[in-house]
Amino acid sequence: MLLFNSQVSGNCYKVRLLLAHLGVEYTRQEIDVVDRSRRPELLGELNPALRIPTLVLDDGRPLAESGAILWYFGDGTSYLPEDRFERAKVLQWMFFEQYSHEPNIAVVRFWVAYAAAPAPRAELDARRKVGYAALDAMERHLAGREFLVADRFTIADVALYAYTHVAGEGGFDLSPYPSVRAWLDRVASQPGHVPITA
Repeated sequence: MLLFNSQVSGNCYKVRLLLAHLGVEYTRQEIDVVDRSRRPELLGELNPALRIPTLVLDDGRPLAESGAILWYFGDGTSYLPEDRFERAKVLQWMFFEQYSHEPNIAVVRFWVAYAAAPAPRAELDARRKVGYAALDAMERHLAGREFLVADRFTIADVALYAYTHVAGEGGFDLSPYPSVRAWLDRVASQPGHVPITA
């Protein structure tokens, strides 16, 4: 399998993290997260959105979008519950991640830590405010819980861990979020865990 990857991308890290937990071997082709000029050449036939991660399976079929890749590899494993309601709850948190969390926490992180030019201050502040609202929701849910769904580590945790654990790179202060911080520690202690730098 071939993963079109960026080492700093949380969306790519989600895929690498689950594949590490599953012990799945693959090769990587690094794509610059800032310079997108080669994406049509590299991804044009594989992913019409030209986004990473894009994965090419051993049989040549491409699969894109981190959530879809997590679902594909999580299906039939302990990382995705069999119960219909619990599976829907996993999707609930994955949709939350892509709708409320990633567009704010990840985007602010990119602007602060990786973008060539600074973002407008008003836009940065607005996204940071919504990012904190996402962290508030996670804190409320994780109070008294070990993991997001089904009292066990699932792909919902993988999806939300990726950008939450590096939120500080975007200037987010996690000190007021004890339940989130304890959950981050639990996720990082799971067998097979690899850091984003691996």
